[in-house]
Amino acid sequence: MRKIIHIDMDCFYAAVEMRDNPALREVPLAIGGSADRRGVISTCNYVARRFGVRSAMPSGLARKLCPPLVLIPGRMAVYKEVSRQLRAIFLRYTEQVEPLSLDEAYLDVTMSPCCGGSATLMAREIRAAINTELGLTASAGVAPNKFLAKLASEQRKPDGLFVIRPREVDEFVRQLPLGKLPGIGRKTAQRLESLGLYSCEDARQLGNEELIARFGKLGEMLAGRIWGHDEQPVQAQRVRKTIGVETTLASDVLDEAACWQVLSQLIPELEQRFSVSHGKEQLMGQGIKLKFADFQQTTVYRRGGYQPERFHDLLHEGLLRAQGKPIRLLGLVVGLPAAGEVNQLALDLA
Repeated sequence: MRKIIHIDMDCFYAAVEMRDNPALREVPLAIGGSADRRGVISTCNYVARRFGVRSAMPSGLARKLCPPLVLIPGRMAVYKEVSRQLRAIFLRYTEQVEPLSLDEAYLDVTMSPCCGGSATLMAREIRAAINTELGLTASAGVAPNKFLAKLASEQRKPDGLFVIRPREVDEFVRQLPLGKLPGIGRKTAQRLESLGLYSCEDARQLGNEELIARFGKLGEMLAGRIWGHDEQPVQAQRVRKTIGVETTLASDVLDEAACWQVLSQLIPELEQRFSVSHGKEQLMGQGIKLKFADFQQTTVYRRGGYQPERFHDLLHEGLLRAQGKPIRLLGLVVGLPAAGEVNQLALDLA
C-alpha cells in the first residue's frame, strides 16, 4: 500500500504578495492582467473570493464583482524562487516528488524513514516548515494513491490536513459526487446526471461493464475511480511534451488576415523558445490554439516536421471550426519528442 501526500499552497501568488506586503493582507487582492487590456485573474486571496472573484475570471468581471479589488501583475521570478524553496523542503522527506505547478506537488513517502514512516506526521511537519520558514500556508492530503490524496487536500482548505486511511477509502468514495472526480468537467457531469448518475455509489450500481459500454475510455476511468483505485505512480521526472506561446487580443477579431498578422508575430517567439532545448528537426508536430469570446476554445494540431508556413493552413481550419465566433486569444504550440522518439520525416529528408 502506497503512502502519497498531496501538497497544495493556499492562494499561492496572492499569499506571497501578502507576506511581502502586510498592507495587502486585509484587502481583496488578485494577481492578473489589467482589466482594460482583457486580462485574466491568475489567483486571488480569500477576501476577494468572498465577492465571487475566482481564478481564470476576466479581470473586468472581477472588478465589477469587487470594486475595491487590488489588482497587481505579479512577480513570477519571486514565485519561482519560493517554489524552489518549497521543493527543497519536500526533498527532505523523499526524492519521489512530482511537481504539478509552482504551488502543487505529489510526494510518494512509502519508503521514507522520516517520522517513523508515518505519512500523516510527515505532512504535518512539511506544513509546519512551510509556515515557519517561508511564512506561507499549505493544505495537505494523505491517502493510498494520487487521486485520493488530491481530493483529500481539498477537504480542509485553507491551511488544513485531511487523511484518508486505507480502511476509510470505500466510505469516502462511495458518496463522492461524480463531478468531483478528475477528468469530469461540467458538461460530462451533466451528461452523467441525465442518466441518474450523481455519486460514485450510483455509478457502482450501474456496474463497470455498463460504464465502459456507455462511455468508452471515460467509462474505463470511472470503473476504477468509483472504487477509489488509482495505479498512477508519482513521477519524479516529468517530461515536457509541448512548448507554446499565446496572446490575449486587445479586442476580438473575426477575419483570417487579422489573425494571421497576430500569429506571424508569435512565430519568432515560439522558435526562440524551442531552439533553446530542441532543434526544428526534433519537433513532432505543430498546432494553433483559438479561444473565443465565450471562453470556449479549440486546438488544431498536426503531427510531422516543423514548417512555419503550415500554421496558415491550421489557422484556416481553426476558423472553420469557429463558425464565426469572435476570437479573443491566439496561440501556437509545437510537440516535443518523447524519450527515444524520432521524427520520421526528419530521417526521410536526411
